[in-house]
Amino acid sequence: MRSDFQRDRDRIIHSTAFRRLEYKTQVFVNHEGDLFRTRLTHSIEVAQIARGICRVLRLNEDLAEAVALAHDLGHTPFGHAGQDALHACMRDHGGFEHNLQSLRIVDKLEERYAAFDGLNLCFETREGIVKHCSLENARQLGDVGQRFLSGGQPSLEAQVCNLADEIAYNNHDVDDGLRSGLITLDQLREVRLFARHAAAAEAEHPGLAGRRLIHETVRRMINALVCDLVETTAKNVAAHVPSSIDELRLCPPLAGFSPALLDENREMKRFLRTQLYRHYQVLRMTNKAKRIIEDLFSAFLSDPRLLPPQYLNAENQPRAVADYVAGMTDRYAMREHRRLFAVGEI
Repeated sequence: MRSDFQRDRDRIIHSTAFRRLEYKTQVFVNHEGDLFRTRLTHSIEVAQIARGICRVLRLNEDLAEAVALAHDLGHTPFGHAGQDALHACMRDHGGFEHNLQSLRIVDKLEERYAAFDGLNLCFETREGIVKHCSLENARQLGDVGQRFLSGGQPSLEAQVCNLADEIAYNNHDVDDGLRSGLITLDQLREVRLFARHAAAAEAEHPGLAGRRLIHETVRRMINALVCDLVETTAKNVAAHVPSSIDELRLCPPLAGFSPALLDENREMKRFLRTQLYRHYQVLRMTNKAKRIIEDLFSAFLSDPRLLPPQYLNAENQPRAVADYVAGMTDRYAMREHRRLFAVGEI
């Protein structure tokens, strides 16, 4: 009763790794507030945006939804700070990259089915999960890595998911940043994309302020980016007219923004990077997060007996340690760190 991509989506939703996303950092560590976005809510928002775009463009909504829901399964605790720390720990053992870890989870690490390891997803779903990859790693991925070696493109659904991810985290990080008080409306009014839509909201609704103004502005920004993406992508497809997936792979990227919106979106990304992601309060927490990851990795690698039994005697022990640490939620990683290093903890 289900298509192949519907089955992929359902297997992802029922996976252990998907449930863990509820307690993994987006920008703010999970315990810092109940209303900040997590990797789970982010993934749901990406899926909603991607599905809507694909419906208008008459692409496969189920494929896009499956890719969107799985794209962050491999993220470490504590967001990009955790990934950077784990990559540094694994530098001499093949490195760590969350896209590749997402693929590793759905191909191997999930243990739910009697007949196979992982989730046994379709090629198109697996390919869409891997957004970027080094040539060295691509050579080890078989069919999924081939496009990185040949310079080809993934499916249009995967291209749309990549940009839906960007739309979601830019705009929702604005919302969370304002809620946290780390960035202000006055600062954002210097950013063209926000300023234009805030002004339009205030003009249409005089006296609008507070959370309503923020939500209305974010809603309008998302709508503008989605509409621009749909129109630009449709024009690009019409210009190249690929008649098959093989022809599509030979085209330049077809999903994209117009030059004007692309420039404004990049300005927003620069603002968030300097004013939010590098805010001293965020950096204090990410510095703690890196220390937790480094301590856990070092302890488990130096004495694997500290690991749960299923991670012992692995053919590649450093990779097994990375699998264990990457699979932790924020609060579980902090609890494990206390158990190992805090006097009086068990």
